[in-house]
Amino acid sequence: MALTNFEGLNPMHFDVLTEIGNIGSGNAAAALSDMTQQHIKIRVPEVSVLKFNEVMQFFGSAEKVAAGLLVNLTQDMDGMILYLFGDDFVNETLKAFFGESTSDLLMLDDMQKSALLEIGNIMAASYVNALSQMTSFFIDISVPSLAVDMAGALLSVPIIEFANISESVLLINDSFIINNKEVDSHMILLPTVESLNKLFTNLGVEI
Repeated sequence: MALTNFEGLNPMHFDVLTEIGNIGSGNAAAALSDMTQQHIKIRVPEVSVLKFNEVMQFFGSAEKVAAGLLVNLTQDMDGMILYLFGDDFVNETLKAFFGESTSDLLMLDDMQKSALLEIGNIMAASYVNALSQMTSFFIDISVPSLAVDMAGALLSVPIIEFANISESVLLINDSFIINNKEVDSHMILLPTVESLNKLFTNLGVEI
């Protein structure tokens, strides 16, 4: 029976998504290491299904300021990816790029925003490439858009877009070790249910 929402995912589905996330995160860490000339390591990502309000609680609170980076997926998989980057992740990645961090996400300058866009683009492309390698899907990603706002405001975009599809999202939590400090990147994956069914069918995973 086909999936009708994210709540129908079973442990085997999570294993597949974790493996895809592991490959994507590894590719992202390697690309970021090349760009920064620093060794960046990762831990095995954690994949979970959370309701929108639980994502905000997981991140800290709806009022916590974050950098949000959004890309849309089209072609063989439709949906979107939203990254939520907190202070620690932004500070450590900017330090790796420029040798200095920022004290206030709301005060990022154009160069810092450009660097975050490039980082987000690399991470999204790495994940999508992992999906493509495992499925032979052709997946196109849009030019990423960046916004700095409260987490609740950033999450309003996928809530409005996908409220009629599901009340829950796939949260892939990556831990990167940068400058000997472990920081988290929160990736919210929102494929359409049709795309999710297509993914597991292609991989021979029972749905």
